[in-house]
Amino acid sequence: TLGLEIPALCGIPPQETNASLWHSYLGVIVSRERQRMEHFQRAEDILLTLLESVHDREPRFLVDYARNLEALEFALCASEDAVTLEIPLRIDGDALRVLACQTRNSPARHPSELNTCCLEVCSPGTDLEDWTGVVDGMERGGGAGCLLPGKILQHLKELLVSAIVHCQRLFLLQPGDISAENLQEDAMELSLLIRGSWKSIRFDIVPVVRRQQEPLQLRRRQSDRGFPEGSLRKATEEAHFVPASPHCWRSSTHLPILKLLRGVDSLKGPRLDSLRLLDQLRDQDWGGQGGKGTLTFNHLKMVLLWSTELFPSPEDWQDLEGSVYRLLVILLRCLATQHLPHFLNPEENLFQGAGPDLASLYYKVESFAWDPQRFLRFHFGLHGFSGSWQADTETRALLQLPTKDASYWDTAYFDMLLSQFQVFRIQDNARLSAS
Repeated sequence: TLGLEIPALCGIPPQETNASLWHSYLGVIVSRERQRMEHFQRAEDILLTLLESVHDREPRFLVDYARNLEALEFALCASEDAVTLEIPLRIDGDALRVLACQTRNSPARHPSELNTCCLEVCSPGTDLEDWTGVVDGMERGGGAGCLLPGKILQHLKELLVSAIVHCQRLFLLQPGDISAENLQEDAMELSLLIRGSWKSIRFDIVPVVRRQQEPLQLRRRQSDRGFPEGSLRKATEEAHFVPASPHCWRSSTHLPILKLLRGVDSLKGPRLDSLRLLDQLRDQDWGGQGGKGTLTFNHLKMVLLWSTELFPSPEDWQDLEGSVYRLLVILLRCLATQHLPHFLNPEENLFQGAGPDLASLYYKVESFAWDPQRFLRFHFGLHGFSGSWQADTETRALLQLPTKDASYWDTAYFDMLLSQFQVFRIQDNARLSAS
């Protein structure tokens, strides 16, 4: 494979050579983030100008200037994925009644849309009449009607088009700054292409209703194990409802997950660097043609959050190589069992329906785990991974142990996998005896 190996390290001891290779590969990834952030900030300035114009015309669409979480995600992700931008609505979410949403003759839906709801406006005179309507077949609530995502999306789409024309007339936007051609698509988000310097960034704009809720109390988690104290409570104290269909809403964990990611960033050790490195491999070596594949950056975010909980000791995160392997063993387990539980909703399998692609992906990830030096290089426009790999039968047997009672989803099991790859390196006596 034509590639640039980093670096040429003659005369350096093998252990130091290995560490330098990891850090040099990471160094190239990090060096590109500053330029990417400059592109993001320019595109964000254009978008905020547009949203301010929308707010002037319709004050119920609010402008949220705190976009550090979206910027963090954009900087970490190696591929040019769309940026999800939630637009808060000036609605008292706590005054709405949440009802089960079961419309008649509803088509088969994606698993993430199965747990949908209607948001009922309990009393008239709330300045929401043009956004409400009756939903057939829903649970009876007796209120003034339900908040309809379809009406809100249509209103926001019209305002965005009007704001683009207005801002161009006032020379607040330059020709080519924004492309609104995807606004005509019938989707649950409004997509805009915004020029960030020499490249355009896609923003998927989503209206969101925010509502206070009791922080999630997950049965498996009695404390913020591995996370900064109070971070889980802060991340989940507010429910975010986004459109699931023209009539129904669904709960979104997009921002809560990013808040947890920011909490991980405040901890010691190269945790986010591990995510950066694996996402570069995903984009360059583990995807299909053009880097597109089943594994996404969102999947890797979940893997990092699980690894933070399952490896709570700072001793696990002392060096880059060991940190990457904390994510790798969890990723390999999920690929082998074709089951990646959502961190905040563990009953949801994020790999559902992706079976055939996961089998081929598993071999690529395992080959990296056994021979990382083969992958720690950058390629000149060529797809990185090529050739065959003979999977290790003992490792595969360990990874495919039964999953029914989740007894193998714990630190001792993953410590055993780390030992299999010879990257355990833990001195804690309790964990040494357990593994």
